[in-house]
Amino acid sequence: MSEPLTLQAYQATAASTDQRRGEGLGFPLLGLFGEVGSLLSEAKKKHRDAASYIGYEASVVEEFGDVLWYLAAVADRCHLTLADVANNVSRSYRDWQTGPAPDLTFASLQPQLGETESAPTPAYEKTLLKLASEVGQLLAEHDAGRLEGNAAAITGRLLAVMRMLIQAANEAGVSLGEAARANTAKIFDRWPQQRNFPALLDARFPPAEQLPRQLDIEIFEREVAGRLYVFQRCNGINIGDRLTDNIMTPDDYRFHDVFHYAYAAILGWSPVTRALFRLKRKSDPRIDDAEDGARATLIEEGVATWIFGQAKQLDSFAGIEPNGLSLSLLKQVRQFVAGYEVATAPLWIWEEAILQGYAAFRYLRQHRRGLVRLDSQKHQLTVMELPA
Repeated sequence: MSEPLTLQAYQATAASTDQRRGEGLGFPLLGLFGEVGSLLSEAKKKHRDAASYIGYEASVVEEFGDVLWYLAAVADRCHLTLADVANNVSRSYRDWQTGPAPDLTFASLQPQLGETESAPTPAYEKTLLKLASEVGQLLAEHDAGRLEGNAAAITGRLLAVMRMLIQAANEAGVSLGEAARANTAKIFDRWPQQRNFPALLDARFPPAEQLPRQLDIEIFEREVAGRLYVFQRCNGINIGDRLTDNIMTPDDYRFHDVFHYAYAAILGWSPVTRALFRLKRKSDPRIDDAEDGARATLIEEGVATWIFGQAKQLDSFAGIEPNGLSLSLLKQVRQFVAGYEVATAPLWIWEEAILQGYAAFRYLRQHRRGLVRLDSQKHQLTVMELPA
């Protein structure tokens, strides 16, 4: 059983993941307001789609964790600890304690926590509105300049927010400690402090059933009977079908197999690549059917097509550096692959695969041909000139 999580330990972890630490209060205050708004939005969705809304409980826990993160970031910028604030939650203004407070566990803030609610209660909704009001007043005070240099005012405003946050969590049956742990896990899933790739998914299988560890693939465009097609060749042998964009308005999707090669190289996963090179894991019939079969192939094609629709609006991700893809996009991708072996891949690895795949795609789109090099041992996909 894990040790009880303390507020100071969580705040230290949150600060270590704050990529904008050192900036002013504006960003974390906007984030705090936005995440409280997300809690309200979850309640609204559950009311509107009561029978069909899936994942309400998990979403509420996630949003509470996000609120905690931004609250910790605000406190950090104000040179306060969450313990400083929480120590006064049950005290009146006259009994406030100033100065460094003893550390507290999240569990100590919720001594009589009940069961998680499967739908928002009237009391919870009322408390959420009060929480939003307190955060709104915090923003208004900041905007008016009344918080700068006023430790008592800052502490008072944060205290009011935390008091409503704890009450809301109690009414929702959400453990703030578990929400904080889940929040930390989500952050490291997306923005890890150390980028260590896990073992390849097919490492235990015979070499003849493994995705290529190193491979060069020639991809080039050629006109046939007045129509342009993309062809692929490996070791002098043509592979796959000749490809078109399969859409009324051309968009160069004909080069999209490079995305599958990126998934193979960086994620160590690509049912499409397995099918192209006949590398299905036949030695394990269950894996062959579930992970390398037609449904898994369709899932991968769906992922590639959906991401392509997003990328078209962002110039195929040109200029987006690592850590720059939106978290919501990566979370959507994980939902696509739920139930398959690649669902365990951290979000930062998905970002690596997507960005490397699109770097190669942009090259092919510009030059209309290229030599794509897949190296799953280095978790890299590169593209270089392919002489005519």
